Amino acid sequence: MFFASLLGARAQEAPSTIRLLPEDAQRGLNGHQQNFYFLPPGVVGENYVNAGFFGQKLRPLLAGNQEALDQLDLYKQQKTKFLIDRIVAVASFGVYGQQIFAHGDRRYFDGATQQVAISVFAASILGTLFINRNTNSYFQRAVGAYNGTNHMGHGAVWPRLRPAGIEIGQVSTGQPTLGLRWAVR
Repeated sequence: MFFASLLGARAQEAPSTIRLLPEDAQRGLNGHQQNFYFLPPGVVGENYVNAGFFGQKLRPLLAGNQEALDQLDLYKQQKTKFLIDRIVAVASFGVYGQQIFAHGDRRYFDGATQQVAISVFAASILGTLFINRNTNSYFQRAVGAYNGTNHMGHGAVWPRLRPAGIEIGQVSTGQPTLGLRWAVR
């Protein structure tokens, strides 16, 4: 009877992990760039907290975990790049639009200013693909590091350098050889 009451009390305790909104936990690479929502440790229910644009509301919870803070810093860095990229895109498109009517009649690709402005805009749009590639995964890794569920070893040197395959063979001279193969991710 004592064990049954102990198990019942244990089942009613709140989890000591940070839980992401299910939709946020499923975001993959190149996912949409919206704020994450999470449940702090010890909170149950559906009252998810907005983490903020840079994840600043999650930072106090991660204070004792350096790996989680490092991942959150990478997330913040990616979000800063995203903002700068948006500002560059809007500014260059604005300059291009202004140059269309600058000479009294419509000129769409006439003059160096227009060519540079539309080129910068195109480069910014292309840069967005690379900036958004891993942004969401940095936030998810920060939560995973706090929860102790990061089994991928992100942030460590060895997992990045680990070969994808090892082969042992023999060359025509009869000498054994060791072949290492890496996969580009």
